[in-house]
Amino acid sequence: MADTCELPEVLAPVGDWGMLRAAVHNGADAVYVGMPNFNARGRSPTLSFDDLEAMISYAHLYGVRVLIACNILIFQSELEALTETLERVISLSPDAIIVQDVGVARLIKALAPNQTIHASTQMTVTNAEAIRATEDLHFHRYVLGREVSMREIELIRSETDKDLEVFVHGALCVSYSGQCLTSESFGGRSANRGQCAQSCRFEYDLIVDGVAQSRVGNRYLVSPQDLCGLHESKELRRIGVNSFKIEGRLKSPAYVAATASAYKHALIGDPTKRELDDRKKMLAQVYSRGFFSGWLYGVDHQQLVNPAINSHHGLYLGEVSSVLPNGILIDTIEAICAGDGVVFCDSISGSERGAVVFSAERRSEGWYVTFANEFSHEKDVTEGSVAYLNSSPRVLRNLERSFGERAHLKKIEISMVVSGKPGGPLCVTSTDDQGNSVSVYSTSHLEVAQRSPLSEERVRDELGALGGSIFSLGEVSFAVSDSCFLHNRELKEIRRATVSALSEKRLARAPTEIRALPHNFTRSLPLSESNQASDAYETKHELTLMVRSLEQLDALEGLPLDCVYLDFEFGKEYGPAVERVRAMGYRCGIATTRILKPKELGHLKVIERLEPDVVLIRNLGALHYFQGKALTLIGDFSLNITNALSAEWFFSKGLSRICPSYDLSANQLYDLLDASLPQQFEVTIHHYMPAFHMEHCVFAAFLSNGSSYRDCGRPCEQHRVSLRDPEGNLHPLKADAECRNTMFNGVSQSASTILPELRRRGVSGFRIEGLFESSKELADKVMVYSELLAGAIDSNAARSRLGGIERFGVTDGQLCSIRTHKDRKKEFTSHHSLTGVVDPAFDQI
Repeated sequence: MADTCELPEVLAPVGDWGMLRAAVHNGADAVYVGMPNFNARGRSPTLSFDDLEAMISYAHLYGVRVLIACNILIFQSELEALTETLERVISLSPDAIIVQDVGVARLIKALAPNQTIHASTQMTVTNAEAIRATEDLHFHRYVLGREVSMREIELIRSETDKDLEVFVHGALCVSYSGQCLTSESFGGRSANRGQCAQSCRFEYDLIVDGVAQSRVGNRYLVSPQDLCGLHESKELRRIGVNSFKIEGRLKSPAYVAATASAYKHALIGDPTKRELDDRKKMLAQVYSRGFFSGWLYGVDHQQLVNPAINSHHGLYLGEVSSVLPNGILIDTIEAICAGDGVVFCDSISGSERGAVVFSAERRSEGWYVTFANEFSHEKDVTEGSVAYLNSSPRVLRNLERSFGERAHLKKIEISMVVSGKPGGPLCVTSTDDQGNSVSVYSTSHLEVAQRSPLSEERVRDELGALGGSIFSLGEVSFAVSDSCFLHNRELKEIRRATVSALSEKRLARAPTEIRALPHNFTRSLPLSESNQASDAYETKHELTLMVRSLEQLDALEGLPLDCVYLDFEFGKEYGPAVERVRAMGYRCGIATTRILKPKELGHLKVIERLEPDVVLIRNLGALHYFQGKALTLIGDFSLNITNALSAEWFFSKGLSRICPSYDLSANQLYDLLDASLPQQFEVTIHHYMPAFHMEHCVFAAFLSNGSSYRDCGRPCEQHRVSLRDPEGNLHPLKADAECRNTMFNGVSQSASTILPELRRRGVSGFRIEGLFESSKELADKVMVYSELLAGAIDSNAARSRLGGIERFGVTDGQLCSIRTHKDRKKEFTSHHSLTGVVDPAFDQI
C-alpha cells in the first residue's frame, strides 16, 4: 500500500501552449496531453511532434511531469501507424503514456519495456480485481472510474500498492467511461475514439409507460452537474490517492490556471472551509454547470443532475426578487461588479437571458443591477428567475496574469556554495530542487584585493540577478577568503553558465531503449494461416440468443439455438431460468454485470453456484474472479476488443470466445478476423445498441424522491421508461442487478448483409440479443437468422421480416482513417502573445 503521507500530485489537462503555461505556473505537478493522431480529444487540434517535444522540454524545465494520453481503442489496420507514432513519442522522454486499449499496453511494453504506462479511466477500473487481472501488463497507475466513491477508493487502496488516480474536478460523463456507445449509436461518432458528441447534454423527454411527462425547462435528464472535489481533497489524500486529475475537454487556459491553483492550495496547506468556499466560487465563475461532489459520497440520484442546466452557467447568485423599469434586484450575498456577465433562468418557461452588468449597487435586500440599453429589464427577466454570475473580467485578468506576467511565473529556487582563495578560481556550486548540482569556475584566478574586495552581499546580488531565467536564489554559503577580488563580468559569466548547465541537467533524460518488434507481433496468426475462406453453408454455426426476462423463454422450445444467455435484473430468477433452458436442450449462459465494484461479488457468487454452461464476462474484475474456475468463459463486447493484440491477451486469460467491440465497422471487424482465429469470435448480428451505461438511475431521479435503492421504492419494477431525443427517437431504459441503468437505442440493428462474408471468413458464432420483445417475437427473429445462415433466404428477405436498421457497428468511413497532422500552430495560443511577456524558459529549450 502506498504511503498516505505523500502529497498527491495535481494533474492538469493541456491542449495548447496557453494551457501548458497556465498549468505549470499555477501549481500543477504534472500535465496530460494527447498523443498526436491517437487520443480522446477528437474535436481538438492535433499537436505536431515538434509541439509535443517543445512542450515536454518546457514542462521538464520546471519540474513538471508530462503524461501522453493514447486513451482510445485502436483498430487492427492502425497498429502499424501507431507503432511508428509510439517510437517517435517515446523518444521524446514522456513520463508516462496513458492507455485504454490492452493491445496498446502490450505494444508499448514490447517496444520499450522501461516505458511507464497508466491505465486510463476508459478501461473502467472500479475494483481491485481488475487491477489484479491486468498485473502482467505492468501498469504503474490506474485512473479509477469517476463513479467510485471515497469509501470504495479506500477499499481498493487497501488491496493494491499501485498508484491510484482520481478525477477531482470538471465535467462528468453520465455513462461509465469506456462503456458509452451513445454517440456511436446516434451518429457513428464513438466516445472510445475521442469523438464524443456529448449526447448526455441533449434535451430528452421522459416517457413513462408510453406517456410523455411535462418537464418544461427541466429536460436535461442525463446531464450531470460538474464535479468539484475541493472540500474532499483532504480525505482523498488521507485515503492514499496519488494523483488528483482535473478534466479539461475543450477548456481554456484560465480554467486550467484556476483549477490547478485551487487544488494545489487545498493540498499544500490546511485551508479553512471559508478559503475553500472562496476558491470554489472563483472556479464556478470560470466554468460550471453547477458543482456537486459527483459519486465521491456514493450515489445521490436527486442531486447529480440538475435537469435545468446543460452548459456553463457560473456562480449561483440567487433569485430575482424585484424587476424594476431601470434595474433588477437579486437576492444574493455575492458581490457583483460592472462588466460581469449575468444569466437569468426562468424555471417556468425554461428561457434564459444573459447580459453584461452596466452598474451594480449593494443594498440591504441584495444587489441592484442595471444593464445596457438593449436589455429590457421588465421584458427579459421575471421575478423568481434564478440568476448566475457566469463571467468576471476581473477574475479572468487575475488568472491570465498568473501565467502571462513575468512577476507571477514559477521560479525554481536554487542554493549556492561560493568558495575560493587567492591564486585559485572562484567556484560556485549550485543545487536545484531536484538535487541536480553544477559547479562553475571563474576563468580568472582570485587576486588579493587592493580595493572593493568580494563580499557576500555583492556576490549574492550579482549571482542572484536571475530574473531572466526560471531560477531564483535561495540560501548562499559564502566561503571566500578575505580580501579577494574578481571582476564583475566574471560573476555575470558564472551566473549565465550556471543557468545553462542547470537547465541542461533538468532536461537530461536517459534515452528509453526502443526495440524492434518480433515478426508478426501485431497479429495472432501469420497472414498465411488466417483468413482461410470456407464454404459458408458447410461450416457448422452456433446461434445464441440473449433474453432479459423469464417470460422471454416461453416460446423458445424447438428453435435452432445452441445457447441461451440470461441477462436479468433479479438474481433470484437465474436458478429457474437455467433449469428451463437446459430442459429445452440448450446450453445456458449467464451474463455478469458490466461494472463490478468493491463489495459486489454476490452476483458473481450466484453465477458460480448455478454452474451455467457459459459465463458471459463483461468486465475485468469478473474475468479475474472466474479465471481458473471450471466454467466456459466468453468475453463480451464491453471488454472493448478491437485488435488482435488485445484479443490474444484476453484469450490467454481463459476466454474461449470473444464478442468484438461494437466500435468496429464491418471492414474493421474483417481486419480483426484476418489477424486472428475467426472461429474464436462470436459476432452480434441483431441487437438494440446499448448507449449510456450509468451509475445514475433515471427511474429513481424522476419517479421518486429517493437518493438510492434504499429509499427509491424501486419504480423500475413498476414502470417502463424511455427517453425521447431531440429527433423524436425513443430510447428505452433498463436497470441491471446493481440498479445501474442502460439506455438502449430504440431501433434494432441487424448485420444480416455481412453474414455470408462472416461465414466465408470462418466465423461460426452468432448472437441475437433481445430487449423488451415478447418470446414469440424473439422466436421469429431466431428463425429468420437461422434460415439466413442456412442459405434458405437472402439478406433482402431477412431485412423485410426483421425491420430496424442494417449496420454492424459504426458507419464505414466515420472513424476508419487516421487523422494526419496539419500545422495548426495559428490555432494555438502563442506563448509570446498572452501579455507580451516572454517566459524565460523559452530561452532555455
